Amino acid sequence: MSLVERLPSLWCRFQQNLFPFLNEEVGPLTETHHRLVIVLDVACIEAFVHAWPGLPGRPPAERRPLARAFVAKSILNLSTTKSLIERLLVDKALRRLCGWERLKAVPSESTFSRAFAEFAESNLPGLVQETLIKDVFKNRLVGHISRDATAIEAREKPAKPSNTDAVVAASPSAEPLIKASEPPAEAPSAAVNQTPSAPRRRGRPRKGEVSPPKELRRLEKQVAGLGLEEMLADLPKHCDVGTKRNSKGYKTSWIGYKLHIDTADGDIPLSCILTSASIHDSQVAIPLATMTAARGVVNCYDLMDAAYDAPEIRAHSKALGHVPIIDINPRSNKILKEELAQEAKRLTLLGYTTAEDIRYNERSAAERVNSQLKDSYGGSTVRVRGPVKVACHLMFGVLAITVLQIMRLTT
Repeated sequence: MSLVERLPSLWCRFQQNLFPFLNEEVGPLTETHHRLVIVLDVACIEAFVHAWPGLPGRPPAERRPLARAFVAKSILNLSTTKSLIERLLVDKALRRLCGWERLKAVPSESTFSRAFAEFAESNLPGLVQETLIKDVFKNRLVGHISRDATAIEAREKPAKPSNTDAVVAASPSAEPLIKASEPPAEAPSAAVNQTPSAPRRRGRPRKGEVSPPKELRRLEKQVAGLGLEEMLADLPKHCDVGTKRNSKGYKTSWIGYKLHIDTADGDIPLSCILTSASIHDSQVAIPLATMTAARGVVNCYDLMDAAYDAPEIRAHSKALGHVPIIDINPRSNKILKEELAQEAKRLTLLGYTTAEDIRYNERSAAERVNSQLKDSYGGSTVRVRGPVKVACHLMFGVLAITVLQIMRLTT
């Protein structure tokens, strides 16, 4: 029996047995405590935490209560671990729900930090969320998947572009040394009168000079047959500066990262990828769609804004058996831009709305998930550094949103 089939009985157990028992055993529970109980019970995060094998030496602090505490941190929208510890010390119900009976049993801040580093390295919340999505959407059809990215501000310095390769390439000492035991190389032909290691002169090649082959763009590499792991490894993940236009047309910048999310109908996050803030949204569309398909999600339509208007993305969506509905980006084509504006005026005058426009309106689910993550589940309170820890912090919030949205839709 799948999780979706068991959720109604779980909800009845929450309402009739579990919540009354917890009110008597733990103390009065608030609405936030109820949400925490639901997320912990449905996600079963303890099953993914490794227990101490009993080796010689001092055992570390129990990791299962710490994992539950980090889920509580996202649901409570607490900014720092210190504030989480302070809340655990004064909130007896929260402390006992996480798994600590005594006040002195709450670990120190350094213990929380070490445990969080372990959870980040093992991608604990991401694995739990992936397992949950595979279980819920098995043998189920999704109407629309909305693909979008949101800015994630971080408190760290942006990485500086490295010019080491350019300096080494331009250095006279960059030429390879020939060992005495090696035979001398053949003389270069008259057509190519350059040292192979010397940097090529910019601009149009000279007469008789062989220009190097043009490097493939990232989208071309992705559709050429790269695997999911290779595509994810090719994406930059360091902290840098991102720029975008807001709803009023003004450019805004931030320092940090960008979180790309696939959202199903019902505001359920399916898969997420964290990248550098400067990367364009279109560069992550194919890896994100591949990741969602690998989790067993079958959908009919892919909804994307004008940033994803590329022939490679449309072709990949059709190859997966989906219908891409992507807003047209005229770019510098003034004629196309004028035609789109005139067509919009004609449709408004006639009061006619196309079927594609009606389906495209479902893309607001992505905006709701982005705002919910930032406003209520820690997306705007990133205090850790590094892409691995930032992704772990955000995925705890995404996991909470996923469980609560599934419970809201199925009960």
